[in-house]
Amino acid sequence: MSDDYQPLACALYDHLEVACLHHYRLHIELVDGGTLDAEALTTETRASKEEFLVVRSDQGEQHLRMDQMIAVTPLTPGARFGRVLLNSRAC
Repeated sequence: MSDDYQPLACALYDHLEVACLHHYRLHIELVDGGTLDAEALTTETRASKEEFLVVRSDQGEQHLRMDQMIAVTPLTPGARFGRVLLNSRAC
């Protein structure tokens, strides 16, 4: 993982906020090639300005650095958006 945080565009961040507001279950694709299915809980910004998506899965609560996610796809029926590409430089 690169130490230099690359913030998301506001429009992309808004999708994650909606997912948290409605507690969508998401399929999350990660830069390292992994995937995770988890419930979106909230977003978090640290003093270092790094932004995280906080999710809950079978493995418990996790804090995912936003620039380490490639895409999110809602698994919740009736979600307000489909698959969202967050990190095109990783593709």
